[in-house]
Amino acid sequence: MAKKKKDDDPNSKTVAQNRKARFNYFIEDTIEAGIVLLGTEVKSLRSGQASINESYAGVKEDALYLLNAYIPEYTKAHVKLQHEVRRPRKLLLHKNQLAKLMEAVQRKGTTIVPLSVFFNKRGIAKVSLGIASGKKQHDKRETEKKRDWQREKGRIMREKG
Repeated sequence: MAKKKKDDDPNSKTVAQNRKARFNYFIEDTIEAGIVLLGTEVKSLRSGQASINESYAGVKEDALYLLNAYIPEYTKAHVKLQHEVRRPRKLLLHKNQLAKLMEAVQRKGTTIVPLSVFFNKRGIAKVSLGIASGKKQHDKRETEKKRDWQREKGRIMREKG
């Protein structure tokens, strides 16, 4: 029996993706983390309107937080129940994963970048984090050249048959 991919599962749904992260950073390793959300945040995420393009993960009070992530207000909820749009959200990790991330951040030029926010097959909101180091301008040009070549190679292969 063939294994199912994460994309094949109807319950697993990507809500927000940081498309620029792989262009701007070398992703060395990825870790999946839980995220502490309020009720209106979950409802808003399920409608698929979140953005993590300018967000990052940072250490605060011996815990990892997702900072500057945009989850809009849930319009159908009462004003008193609304959440703060760009509030810091705590990330849930095992102690050894947190220690690994802390060690990686202490190295020079390394940061933790959120790659995507998704709901797993059990319906729980998760964040995919990448341990990343920044790319220089010439590295970005190299990435763009490789992507263009792959696209052109695909066109040539389709035309040849």
